[in-house]
Amino acid sequence: MVRIEEHKHLTENKPIEQAALPRRVVIPLVQHLGKRLDRVFVKAQDHVRRGDCLATSDKGVFAPVHASISGTVKQVADFPHPVFGFCRAIEIESDGKDEAAESMKPRTAGEIASLTAADIRTIVFESGIVGLGGATFPTHIKLAPARPIKDFIVNGAECEPYLTADSRLMIERSLQIIEGVKLVARTIQPENVFIAIEDNKPQAIRRMKEAAGSLGWHVVVLKTAYPQGGEKQVIKSCLRREVPPGKLPFDIGVLVQNVGTVFAVYEAVYFRKPLYERVMTVSGACLENPKNLLARLGTPVKDLLEQCGPMTREPKRIIMGGPMMGIAQFTPEAPVIKGTSGILALDEDEEKEQEESFCVRCGQCVENCPIGLNPGLIALAIAKGRLDLAQEYGIMDCIECGLCAYLCPGRRHIVQAIKAAKIKIRKGKTT
Repeated sequence: MVRIEEHKHLTENKPIEQAALPRRVVIPLVQHLGKRLDRVFVKAQDHVRRGDCLATSDKGVFAPVHASISGTVKQVADFPHPVFGFCRAIEIESDGKDEAAESMKPRTAGEIASLTAADIRTIVFESGIVGLGGATFPTHIKLAPARPIKDFIVNGAECEPYLTADSRLMIERSLQIIEGVKLVARTIQPENVFIAIEDNKPQAIRRMKEAAGSLGWHVVVLKTAYPQGGEKQVIKSCLRREVPPGKLPFDIGVLVQNVGTVFAVYEAVYFRKPLYERVMTVSGACLENPKNLLARLGTPVKDLLEQCGPMTREPKRIIMGGPMMGIAQFTPEAPVIKGTSGILALDEDEEKEQEESFCVRCGQCVENCPIGLNPGLIALAIAKGRLDLAQEYGIMDCIECGLCAYLCPGRRHIVQAIKAAKIKIRKGKTT
C-alpha cells in the first residue's frame, strides 16, 4: 500500500446536501453484482411512486430495484449504463410530486425489537440493498454466511482520492450508522465489532467513537494509504490476518460492510425505505462548487455536475467512482446507480495521459501489489494471449486497485489489460 495524493480538501468539509429532484430518471435492471433482473412489474404509461418495486428476479444473485421518484413510466428500453455501456432500464418522467409508496411507513420501536435475523435479511433483500463501497454484492446474501462470523468490520476507510461521502456520512449520521451496525450484528451474531477509519478523517473518528460509546466495539484508526479500504486489506490491517488466495472473508470468520451499507440497512428497517438514493461525492478541479450530494438513483450524471457547477473548464474526463478504480464515462447521460460513490470531472492536470512504453523490470508493481501478485508477469501473459498462464499467476485474485498502472514508470496499462482479460476468462475464453 502507498500514500497517494488525496484531493479530499475539495469536499471533506462540505455537509451533505439534498440533490434537486430530477426531471427524469433511468433505472437500470443491473445495479448489483449478479444477473440482470428479468421480472419487470411496470410498462409504459404506468404511474409509480417513490419506493415502488420496479423489477426483480426469481433466483440467482440479484437485488431488486425501486422507483426513485414518482411519475410516469415512459419506456423500458436500452439506455447508457455507467459500467456495461448499455443496459435494459426503466425510464420514469417525474410528476413533480415525489409521492412515496404507501408501504413506506416507519416501524415502531416494538416492531423493530421483535424482528428476527431472518426478518432483517428479508427486509434487506426486499429493499434492494447492495454493498455501497463499490462492489455492489447483494447484502442479504452476505448476511447469511455459510460459516459463523467471529469478527464484523464496518469499513469507513474510504481510501480513494477525492471521495468524502462516507466520511461525511460518519460525521453527520453517526448515531444512525451505529443503529445499522446493531441490526447487522443482531443478524450475524459476531463476537467482535470493529469500525475501521483512516487517520485522515479525525472528525469521523471522533463522532464514531462518541456514538459507539460503551458498546464494547473497537474503533480502529488505520494509517492512511491506498488501497486501505479494500476488503482484504482492511481485514489485514484490523485483525492482522489474511484471506487466503481464492477464499472469501467468511472463510476465516470475517464479515465486512461499508458504512453506507449499514446506514442503508438502518433506513430500510426503521423506515421501510428501499435503496433509491445514496450519498455521493461530486468533485474535481473543473467544478466551481464540488459537493457531497444525497442523490436519487437514476439521475443523469450531467444533472449532478450542473448542480456543482458552473464548470471552470471543460473536463478531460468524467469518471464514476474514484480516480483509481472508477470508470470513465462515454456520455454524461449515464445514470448514477447503487454503486456510485462519486462523480469526478477531471481536467488536464488531474488526468494526465502519457504514451505507454515498455517494461523496465523495476519491480514497483510487484513490490506494491496489495495481494502479492506479479502484475507485470500477468500482463506479459495477457499480451502473449496466454490467459491460462495469467490464471496460474493469480489474475482472478487481482482486486483491480490500479496501483500497478499508477506506479509504472513505463505507464503500461496493466490493470486495464487485467480487467479485459478477466472478462474473457469469465466468458470461458482462456486461450
